[in-house]
Amino acid sequence: MSDALASAFAARATKRTLPIHAIPAKRVGAFLARGEARWRRWAEGLAFRPKPGRHLLVPAADGAPEAVILALSEAPSPWDTAALPRALPKGRYAFAGEHDDARTESLVLGWALGAYEFTRYRSPRYGGRALVLPKGPGRARALRLAEATYWVRDLVTTPAEDLGPAELEEAARTIAKPHGARVTAIRGDDLLTKKYPAVHAVGRAATRAPRLVDLRWGKPQHPKITLVGKGVVFDSGGLDLKPASGMLLMKKDMGGAAHVLGLAHAIMDAKLKVRLRVLVPAVENAVAGNAFRPLDVLSTRKGITVEVGNTDAEGRLILCDALAEAVREEPELLIDFATLTGAARVALGTEVPALFSNRDELAAELLDAGTRETDPLWRMPLIESYERHLESRVADVSNVGGGRYGGAITAALFLRRFVGAGTPWAHVDLNAYNMDTRPGRPKGGEAMGLRALYGALETRYG
Repeated sequence: MSDALASAFAARATKRTLPIHAIPAKRVGAFLARGEARWRRWAEGLAFRPKPGRHLLVPAADGAPEAVILALSEAPSPWDTAALPRALPKGRYAFAGEHDDARTESLVLGWALGAYEFTRYRSPRYGGRALVLPKGPGRARALRLAEATYWVRDLVTTPAEDLGPAELEEAARTIAKPHGARVTAIRGDDLLTKKYPAVHAVGRAATRAPRLVDLRWGKPQHPKITLVGKGVVFDSGGLDLKPASGMLLMKKDMGGAAHVLGLAHAIMDAKLKVRLRVLVPAVENAVAGNAFRPLDVLSTRKGITVEVGNTDAEGRLILCDALAEAVREEPELLIDFATLTGAARVALGTEVPALFSNRDELAAELLDAGTRETDPLWRMPLIESYERHLESRVADVSNVGGGRYGGAITAALFLRRFVGAGTPWAHVDLNAYNMDTRPGRPKGGEAMGLRALYGALETRYG
């Protein structure tokens, strides 16, 4: 467990530890009715309305805090406890009574997500509140997913000045080391000799060398799954330069890479019975004299030629080389994460990732897991007739569609060409960033769909 995550918890209770009575909202009234009259009068005096996530701090006779009453959702939800680490007085807390594994997990996970702060450049502002970890297997899973989320949040929120392709590679190595995973990287002009020309073309204008990071873990006899994450550490748009407003949050354009690294941590920590491979093409899309240009024709690892309709559609170019390499080993399952299109955000908003898949049964697994994990995805269609929008007069395919509409779909169709029909594949187009602050979801980098994907993989391979 990282120091940041560990600081939100305590190993044991003390005499000053305050109990948290976590009760489904519909039962809070009955709990107060059969409990101490003083607590009931306090709740009535404050007109406390028990809705999921609301809490009531109950004082003792001397006015000091005595207990916390927390209203829960009927089904376990991490957002029920997410406000507590910032709302409660400083001190140590413990959940009263016993809860099943699913509820224990949600209580611990919500506390962990609510306790998160990005503190690389400033001192913590909300520390001093620690939860005594409850017993049971639910807590281990919660801490695993919280750690994965912390990794994603930290990586996405870090400015591009301090998170270039080399630092993204180093993050992969840091995540890999405690699990005994192996990481290699192909860097700079070696991308050309090793036949990753699209990754090289997108990243060659930056002073920081592009690379393909390759993490491997697991036993050879286990099913092979491969994760691919878009790692554009900053996206200026290239020669099709973004306006200032569009460039402002482009440090988050490596959010797909952050997600596959966080998911890899969870998979390895749980020791799922898989042979895992993670591919991260890491580049900066910069402007210089050697930048790739609109209407250039790029070679790719698969041999498909791509006409560049727009240099700001660079994510799919680096992904196509990585996906082509991934399918070469015929994995049982291939999943990619990418902050790929604004069109997906227009369709679904910033909080729900778009899911595309070439297998209905795989899509159903992932959607079901998203519901179970309170981490929703929404399936989008691969409209076959939209393939015509990717036609090029001079190359095999264009990297952009022919107009303003359906951009998330045409981007997914572009990627599908490099996967083919033989490999079960899912593509997650996500924002990777909270645009405002809610309990447990501070403004900044965010894991979206990670718990859903982990839940589906755990069900398959746990």
